[in-house]
Amino acid sequence: MTKREFLIIQLYSNWQLSMTPTEFYTKWGVSYEQIALICSRSDSTVRGWFRSGQNRRYPNHNDLLHLGLMDFFLEHLEEIPEQILEWLRFQQ
Repeated sequence: MTKREFLIIQLYSNWQLSMTPTEFYTKWGVSYEQIALICSRSDSTVRGWFRSGQNRRYPNHNDLLHLGLMDFFLEHLEEIPEQILEWLRFQQ
């Protein structure tokens, strides 16, 4: 493993990247369905995150990480090289 590879692993493992569904929804004006797509959750699960009371559900650490990472991508979209966007398109 190169020093650069080790560095990126270290940076990622220490990154406190997270965003709550409410923060993401408010900041980006997305739908619950779009949040569900980002987090690989059902629409009903995401709706449960926005409920109050006894039937409320809570996102897990991975859900918060997905939203934090998507926030990062959206904030830096213009800085992402086209080659990486093309690579992501073909990973579907």
